[in-house]
Amino acid sequence: MSQKKHENLNMENQESNIIKNHLNTDWIESLAFDEINMDEAGIVDFNEHLNPQAFLEEESIKFMNGVRDLFEIYVTRFNECRGGPNSGAQIKIFKISNTVNDFMIFRNSLRLIFSRKASDLIVVNLLANGKDVFAPRISDTTEQSNISQHEICAVIGPFNNIKWKFQGEEVNVRSMVRHYLEEFVKNSAR
Repeated sequence: MSQKKHENLNMENQESNIIKNHLNTDWIESLAFDEINMDEAGIVDFNEHLNPQAFLEEESIKFMNGVRDLFEIYVTRFNECRGGPNSGAQIKIFKISNTVNDFMIFRNSLRLIFSRKASDLIVVNLLANGKDVFAPRISDTTEQSNISQHEICAVIGPFNNIKWKFQGEEVNVRSMVRHYLEEFVKNSAR
């Protein structure tokens, strides 16, 4: 085999490995296990994949878990930079009881709360002093007086493709987490 063909083959194998490492195969694994269960139980549901509600429920849980995971990474790093566990300015993350995966971030009597109100709706708000609810700021020019929460909505597209949107725009999760965490840190430092 020529050197050039060997190099091309190696590059293709490396690209294939990269794709496999970043490719989510949960859905096909679930399909295989469902088929095994179908064989054992004798229960067949041929139309489940056509009903987006179950898929939307699963995806909203994954979305919230992903958001919380990012917050945990950034909050841990922030706390380390602020002096570790002995610092009085620690940010804490709590799961909200009796919910699937709602959570809040807490510091100095300020809470940033993420809650799933429905499988297609996630609400974000700040709670100050245990009673004042308001939405995090979006920009300096945004009028906030009558807004008490942000709504992140799921939109189901063709082939059950779900996109999360805020004010009609698709959400970039990392940008969203960064924005909310910056807003929370600056407001909770007071």
